[in-house]
Amino acid sequence: MMNERRALQRVVAVAALIPVTAGLYGVLFGVNGIAGGVENVSADSHFRYLSGLLTGIGLLFWSCVPDIAGKTRLFRFLTLVVVLGGLARLLGLYLTGLPSLTMLAALGVELFLTPLLCLWQARVAGLAEDAPLDPRDV
Repeated sequence: MMNERRALQRVVAVAALIPVTAGLYGVLFGVNGIAGGVENVSADSHFRYLSGLLTGIGLLFWSCVPDIAGKTRLFRFLTLVVVLGGLARLLGLYLTGLPSLTMLAALGVELFLTPLLCLWQARVAGLAEDAPLDPRDV
């Protein structure tokens, strides 16, 4: 159980690098960072705002790492937010066509990796509830 919890902590810590770095990149470089030459100030402002939210999502996932077995509600909420974003991206794919490979990879993270991590977190949380109390934890 301890090894599985630690493995999940490591995977979540690394996976959370994706939204943190992508979000910070978007905050710093705006929409021109991925679509050079775009001159719509309102679109850039909205993109930077959403990038800030993405950064926050990654930071909140990081906040789950130390007590990963006890953060089920927050982990599920964050997963819901990410999946909703992925579904919006999927709708965009249907309405406007195939985006770049980077955006398709993001879609995979949003609709597959994040829900799998959520299921793994639920498993680890369930195992922690069933485990006998370790006297060192008291």
